[in-house]
Amino acid sequence: MTAEAASSAPNAPAWPVPDSRGIDRVADDKSLQALLPLYLDEDLRSHLAPVLAELGPRLGGEMDDWAHQADVNPPVLHHRTRQGRDHQWIDVHPAYRELQKVAFEDLGMHAMSHTPVLGWDTPMPPIVKYMFFYLFAQAEFGLECPVSMTDALTRTLRKFGDQDLIDRYLPSLTSTSLETLTQGAMFMTEQDAGSDVGRATTIARDNGDGSWALTGEKWFCSNADAGVTMILARPEGARPGIKGIGLFLLPQTLPDGTRNSYRIVRLKDKLGTRSMPSGEVSLDGATAYLVGDVGQGFKQMADMVNSSRLSNAVRSAGMMRRAFGESRFVCLEREAFGTRLIDLPLQRRQLAKLLVPAEQGLTMSFHTARVFERADAGDDEAAAVLRILTPIIKLRTTREARKVTADAMEVRGGVGYIEEYGDARTFRDAQLGSIWEGTSNIVALDVVRAAHRSSALKPLIGYLGELIAEVGGRAAPVDATQAAAPEAAVRDEAFAPLAAELDRLSGELLHALETLGDSAKEAQARQLATALYCLCSAVFLAWEGVRIGARDGDYSRVVLATMVVRHRLHPQDPLAVVEDPAELLKDLILQDAVDADSAAAYVAEALGARA
Repeated sequence: MTAEAASSAPNAPAWPVPDSRGIDRVADDKSLQALLPLYLDEDLRSHLAPVLAELGPRLGGEMDDWAHQADVNPPVLHHRTRQGRDHQWIDVHPAYRELQKVAFEDLGMHAMSHTPVLGWDTPMPPIVKYMFFYLFAQAEFGLECPVSMTDALTRTLRKFGDQDLIDRYLPSLTSTSLETLTQGAMFMTEQDAGSDVGRATTIARDNGDGSWALTGEKWFCSNADAGVTMILARPEGARPGIKGIGLFLLPQTLPDGTRNSYRIVRLKDKLGTRSMPSGEVSLDGATAYLVGDVGQGFKQMADMVNSSRLSNAVRSAGMMRRAFGESRFVCLEREAFGTRLIDLPLQRRQLAKLLVPAEQGLTMSFHTARVFERADAGDDEAAAVLRILTPIIKLRTTREARKVTADAMEVRGGVGYIEEYGDARTFRDAQLGSIWEGTSNIVALDVVRAAHRSSALKPLIGYLGELIAEVGGRAAPVDATQAAAPEAAVRDEAFAPLAAELDRLSGELLHALETLGDSAKEAQARQLATALYCLCSAVFLAWEGVRIGARDGDYSRVVLATMVVRHRLHPQDPLAVVEDPAELLKDLILQDAVDADSAAAYVAEALGARA
């Protein structure tokens, strides 16, 4: 046992600095446990139970230790062998390698949407993959970028690539052995173009033999030494702008075993995700293969980007969960002025401010995965809903994670500011989420585009309406084939005021977003996209709440939904004192059940003035 482990052992003497090392992050998350029966069928849930039981303590123990070691020992780029030969490779710390073994070998997170893993006989539904991303991020965020890009590249290749390319690369992309695995990446960013991808200058020349030669510079390339990469380039003579861009598959090693003609110029010295190699890449006639149709490259790459965006959002939700869990642990274990921190009213209020966005993030992650599964099964309405859910969840969870992780560091105080406890690393890592795959402005504008050009707004409002009807006890559950039985619907009208308010807000937002197609109102895009995120999360929380309440007698998520409406959707008077009941807040923070009467009373009190 290490000295650090010994210091936090159960029989160690009391020490004034609470140390959560070894915490079981699965068992500690009662919201996750309550939601799994709602989103997963019983057989699969039972099959995964031993995996989660083993993973939980590792997340709070050895995996967190590895993440710290990989963070303080970042990758190193080598350009030449000791004999002076020109050969590039990247060394990663052994701790990063251990984390790779967990992600790629033990769990098969990159492959579980494409091939059977973990002893299950079919590929896993999206909810399982995103559940593991949510959990893994509570130990290590940076490695999940390569895992996610490998998964997303595989999806895009299968969707748009020629069968020869699929046959050549799919087996190694879905391998669960590090020895035979081919990792994926996405090289899209150019220094001069940035988010304006249509200005990209990387050129593709047709070699006439089914391959293309790529020449240009890519400025931010995460997982820089990936085995294969999806890359955007403009074929010679193609029209300017996005419609002239093609999508290509760039292998690191050519079929004859020689190294491809591109170089990693340098690795980035980054604020966060320091464990994972990101670099600048220069291509000098590098061999690549066209994926899909010439001129459809950006549209096809968008499929990969959207998959990565959802993964990014889920990871941010996971970091918020870690931040809240650490803060709650400190407040339960530490005293100030003779009182536990959890018993101080102001501290409870601050914990609630961490809890609500963390629970919004979890609910948005799981419910979007639910819609994702239906869309992939060919449901056109679900596909339309997914087109607008993906940018709004990416926009808000990534931004919420920046604040939640910062505030959690403050809960721990000066101890949180030093590196050993992980608060500082989580805070640094959280900064990247709102930059990756589109900054906040870009993603907010994508919400508007999805609402108008993709005609996704009305399907979304219609879908929300179905869920709201169930919250108000006016309809049978949507999709009774899900794990929750039909009797999960609440039949009384206890939560009718909440349903009515959600319905009213849906109508107002529909009208506001319909008028946002006018470019003169573009400055409102982020404000309304944020409101839409809060509305969706409130509806999903309430829908989960009535089902879980009918099943277990716990209506906590109905209360959380009402808090989102009260504190994040209603107008706020900065001088008005808005107090939520102290005992109710404590129940939520401690993950104790909230009965139907208490939940109904809170709904009536919080929304009574509006009624």
